[in-house]
Amino acid sequence: MRTTVAMLCAGILMLPGGVFAAVGVSELPATSASGPLTLLYPTRAEARTVERSGFHLQVAVDAAPTAGNGKLIAISHGSPAPVWVYFDLARALVDAGYVVVMPEHAGDNPHDGSAIGLESWKRRPQEVSAALDRVAADARFARTLDFAHVGVYGMSAGGLTALSLTGGRWSPARLKAHCEQHLSEDFHACAGPAMSLDGGAFDGLKRWIVRNVLAWKLDDAKAYGGRDPRVAGAVVGVPFAAHFDPQSLREIAVPVGIISAQQDRWLNPRYHSEQVLQACPRCVRLLDLPNGGHGALLSPMPQAAAAPGSLVADPPEFDRAREVPRINAAIVEFFKQNLPP
Repeated sequence: MRTTVAMLCAGILMLPGGVFAAVGVSELPATSASGPLTLLYPTRAEARTVERSGFHLQVAVDAAPTAGNGKLIAISHGSPAPVWVYFDLARALVDAGYVVVMPEHAGDNPHDGSAIGLESWKRRPQEVSAALDRVAADARFARTLDFAHVGVYGMSAGGLTALSLTGGRWSPARLKAHCEQHLSEDFHACAGPAMSLDGGAFDGLKRWIVRNVLAWKLDDAKAYGGRDPRVAGAVVGVPFAAHFDPQSLREIAVPVGIISAQQDRWLNPRYHSEQVLQACPRCVRLLDLPNGGHGALLSPMPQAAAAPGSLVADPPEFDRAREVPRINAAIVEFFKQNLPP
């Protein structure tokens, strides 16, 4: 009996991302090749509490990696979120044996918002590709990870990034056409978070201002993308996607899981996630959250984002304690099922 117990315990300790494994973290500074990167990975080292961007996390800083499942997942953050709002998802992936890389997108992060929107969208896929290159050159991971079959996760603007990496293409002119047709129904996608329609006397003026700004700002019919052939599967949450060319979505050749939130007040799912599902044969509905808002996929939730009135605050009916672990488990399972072994 004692021998059997000992063998079982030894087996658990050998499992990738087993129950006794901690989350290792390495934060790499910007170089000429890429912006700052955060790497999370399985380790046997002892975890300690560290503070990052106001979050208190249990990690082993710069610990030696241990063997995982040989797979790499890149996470593309939303605008202008810190990478740490994806820590709970990253931890679930690490527990399953994955290595996770989270690039910080230039000009679209908590320290620098100078390129939020079109400028960042154009270069985000290349920033993820550069992050993959940099991990492939890292001696700790170069020989242990399958860089020919990488997974990508992104939400909101990160969802746009993930779709671009799988072959989707978008244009500013398509966004202009969308906003001309659906400005009232999808107002925050077109106007941003700073201005809202409230049924008051100034709503007409707000629409006029937004239409005129977009007519000047979105006069560009060029298609932008950034497909990376190493990306073998993606999960896309509440994506900014109304301006994607449907033909490019039809041509996506890798499995894509879509997560939509029906109470999303920032990106109306009817014009974003639903449009992707209608056009893309390789895209499947991974989850549809009837009570979820735009911030349902963020965890830990930033205090400012959770405040009443925020476009990413949870609707009253959303059970965060129950739903977030379920969402993260579904994402992990999607990659298990859809990335080649």
